[in-house]
Amino acid sequence: MNVKAIAVFCGSQTGLNPLFLQHTAELGKLIAMLNIKLVYGGGKKGLMGTIADAVLKHGGEVMGVIPKLLTEWEQQHDSLSELAVVPDMHSRKKMMYEMSDAAIILPGGFGTMDELFEMLTWNQLKIHNKKIYLLNSAGYYNALIQFLRHSERENFLYEPLEERIVVCGNPVEIFNKIS
Repeated sequence: MNVKAIAVFCGSQTGLNPLFLQHTAELGKLIAMLNIKLVYGGGKKGLMGTIADAVLKHGGEVMGVIPKLLTEWEQQHDSLSELAVVPDMHSRKKMMYEMSDAAIILPGGFGTMDELFEMLTWNQLKIHNKKIYLLNSAGYYNALIQFLRHSERENFLYEPLEERIVVCGNPVEIFNKIS
């Protein structure tokens, strides 16, 4: 697959482990260096702001998609290449999916989990076939991966987990596995 634009879903906070910020900044640099357009949630706080700033710092293109409700809460980023303000969260996710060729999931909270699981569900239902890369920085997603493997063993998944998610330990590994 030729990836021209990639959606990144991540937290509007930074988390406690410094590796989350480090991996996010490294990922942003790689995205810019590979001339891939970043499509992300449009905020300037937390990992969201870090990924956008890193791509911009290295000369890359950044498309933000933010719901009107969150323009103040997440403090919309004002230095992006493009920013779309959409009516609601569902419109945000739909637009981000449509504008990207693949998705990367970084550490985050409820919103990031919602985005991950909606994308997984749409993938399973053949609404799209975009690859999903899970950046498991410092083992952040170990418990989730363990739960998903449990779901697989209990026969609640239609395909092996690896058909839906590619788990990576660092940003370089993601781009070595992108297909």
